Amino acid sequence: MNEHVRLTAWVRGRVQGVGFRWFTRAKALEIGGLSGFALNLGDGRVQVVAEGCRADCEQLLDWLRNGDTPGRVDGVTEIWDTPRGGYDSFAVR
Repeated sequence: MNEHVRLTAWVRGRVQGVGFRWFTRAKALEIGGLSGFALNLGDGRVQVVAEGCRADCEQLLDWLRNGDTPGRVDGVTEIWDTPRGGYDSFAVR
């Protein structure tokens, strides 16, 4: 299944001020083939946008939900879409 997709995930919990975005970027780079970003939102959540093959995006989503992340993840909401492009790599915003 090499379908290219866009994953947008909103991560709730204690995920700001603990290095969560940097660890998310490191995980995306470790998985490889993903582009996008991790961004702190004003309401305390972190938004993660990742584009790449579905299997790689699912691996990142699984890590967001169940992995050894910094802080504390209380929940993740995600939507799937077609890729829009425009990202050179995976960035922290």
